Amino acid sequence: SQITVNSKGRLPWVQARVRYPAMVDVGKWPLFTLLGAQEVSRIRQACVFGTSANEAIYITQDDEVFVFGLNCSNCLGTGDSQSTMVPKKLDFLRGKKVVSLSYGSGPHVLLATEGGELFAWGHNGYSQLGNGTTNQGVSPILVSTNLQNKKITQVACGSHHSLALTHDGEVFAWGYNNCGQVGSGATANQPTPRRVTNCLQGKVVMGIACGQTSSMAVLDNGEVFGWGYNGNGQLGVGNNGNQLTPCRLVFQIASGYAHSLALTDEGLLYAWGANTYGQLGTGNKSNQLSPVHIMAEKERIVEIAACHSTHTSACKTQSGQVYMWGQCRGQSIVLPHLTHFSCTDDVFACFATPSVMWRLLSMEHDDFLTVAQSLRKEFDSPETADLKFSVDGKYIHVHKAVLKIRCEHFRSMFQSHWTEDMKEVIEIDQFSYPVYRSFLEFLYTDNVDLPPEDAIGLLDLATSYCENRLKRLCQHIIKRGITVENAFSLLSAAVRYDAEDLEEFCFKFCVNHLTEVTQTAAFWQIDGNMLKEFICRASRCGAFKN
Repeated sequence: SQITVNSKGRLPWVQARVRYPAMVDVGKWPLFTLLGAQEVSRIRQACVFGTSANEAIYITQDDEVFVFGLNCSNCLGTGDSQSTMVPKKLDFLRGKKVVSLSYGSGPHVLLATEGGELFAWGHNGYSQLGNGTTNQGVSPILVSTNLQNKKITQVACGSHHSLALTHDGEVFAWGYNNCGQVGSGATANQPTPRRVTNCLQGKVVMGIACGQTSSMAVLDNGEVFGWGYNGNGQLGVGNNGNQLTPCRLVFQIASGYAHSLALTDEGLLYAWGANTYGQLGTGNKSNQLSPVHIMAEKERIVEIAACHSTHTSACKTQSGQVYMWGQCRGQSIVLPHLTHFSCTDDVFACFATPSVMWRLLSMEHDDFLTVAQSLRKEFDSPETADLKFSVDGKYIHVHKAVLKIRCEHFRSMFQSHWTEDMKEVIEIDQFSYPVYRSFLEFLYTDNVDLPPEDAIGLLDLATSYCENRLKRLCQHIIKRGITVENAFSLLSAAVRYDAEDLEEFCFKFCVNHLTEVTQTAAFWQIDGNMLKEFICRASRCGAFKN
């Protein structure tokens, strides 16, 4: 898991470019070479796990769940203990869309569905399946004790303990508790889900992560709490004593076997914990009890990756460069190494030991990408276009057929009862040229390349045209591109365009970096009414309590 949090560091503004993830080729994981091309083409989500990356679960386009591989400790959930090279269907999960999946090295598996149900199977010697027994789960078990009327949105597995996050921001934990990883304040094992309270009481958790015998949770305000084993300093609290109850940290993390990575809301990367294989990326192999800033000279980091089955670390920068370090195919890489990969998943497929997946993957296929690449060449091409848009005195050349296929707004526009259907040039005056050109280019490429300030305007257009996918891209651009210098400009624009979710995001960023934000030119250029509203709202959040 990864979470974005606050920092005091600052980065120069870099134009935000957000693209949908490059296609992940599951064939890079040797296990999937057992499947034929037709079977692979049907895969929508997949995860490889196991001590030798020898077990896999995948979900098809029809929401059917299949498993194959070694079946260690019944981790395939097929109802028997037999290994299989031929995928078997888990009929119990048919039609249930998977939103979160995690595996522990015990091994056991947790799975959450779109409907909020929680299923578990596999090794259960420490009650990590949460059903109150220590009997192995040979097939998926619905975990319900203490979770009635709770909608589970995220799961995380340690080696022999489990975490679940509810829609309301509550954390439940159960299983092995020798180091306090269940967060109960004691070290007795927990046979059924128990809500983690103590310092988390009354707080809203947004994300969870597990190391082998440690646990972490991030709050909606960016604070992070950790508990459990801390012998290598992986909790980042400055010592190596175990924590039996949640203690407040400074960062949000991705957990490796015994190390941690953190990504701040300004794209800064921190690491701490064990460093035997150079997995902290500090240039040496010394353990770190407190977070250390790494890759300071690089551009903004937008994604971090680690998995508690490995000692490998990876990250992705804003321009799409992927770095790896730690244990890489037996070598100890002590400084982040620039790869030729387009996604962090490929690092784990090709260099991690075992070559497990660090997250549940979603697939894109060649036919979709091939069409996009073909259309990309014809965007704004006068030679083949049959329509022009005039925006701010500039022309944009497009194809009616493409617009009708890609956008409901244009499908309606180019009907006989709309005057636009008879025109060769259509004037646009409600949006700027960069915004409208970016929108049309998105219809051809599925990509958006705009600075965050313009992305607010594009968000307004996407809302008007009911383009939900474009709206999500705009939100990613703004969130990844926000800095101390432009935060108040983005907040002002979000208010101007009635973008409530983004207004809330920008407001929280401004409050979290209040001292620096109030010293920027953008802050002093706002009108008095908005300034008063911001001050009142910030005071209600406790921004001025000191």
